[in-house]
Parts: sequence; structure tokens; C-alpha cells
Amino acid sequence: MNWFYLILAGIFEIGWPLGLKLSQTMPSKIVGILIAVISMSLSGVFLWLAQKTIPIGTAYAVWTGIGAVGTLLIGIFYFGDSASFWRMFSALLIVIGIVGLKLAN
Repeated sequence: MNWFYLILAGIFEIGWPLGLKLSQTMPSKIVGILIAVISMSLSGVFLWLAQKTIPIGTAYAVWTGIGAVGTLLIGIFYFGDSASFWRMFSALLIVIGIVGLKLAN
């Protein structure tokens, strides 16, 4: 169950940079800021729950990795960010690291 919490924490970790970006692109900045604040809060709560049994270093690396790769993909698919070879290769290395941490736990 704690790995489920950690994955949820990582997904909500994607929400706060997305909310900040939306606050810059939407007519109403408040909606984006609310998305960011709510996502930050939920991300923190789920990370806290996950760390009850998952080592802190593993939990933090997985949490930030999901957030980083997820945010990168949102940027590519919805905001027209570059999908260059090196960006995608680097994201793949992060994913490999996340899988490695899970397997080593």
C-alpha cells in the first residue's frame, strides 16, 4: 500500500508545476495557483504516508523522479516543449533509476 501512496505522491508532484504554468497561461491565475497548492499538499501527505515503510532516500528519489518525468511529458504533450533525443534519453535514465530503486528495496 505504501508504494501506492508513493506513486500517488509522485502524480500529485506533477500537479504543482502544472498549476503554476496554468496560472501563467489562463485568464484566471487563481485556478492555477489553487491547483498548485492543493497538489503540493496532497503530494506531501502521500509522501508522508509512503515513508512509514519505504526508506526516505528511496521515497524521495522515486517521488521527485515521477514528478520530473511526468512534468517533462506534460510539457512536451501540452505546452510544445522540445522532445529532443537528449531530453528523452535523460528522462529514460531517471525511469531506469526509479525502477532500480524499487527492485533494490
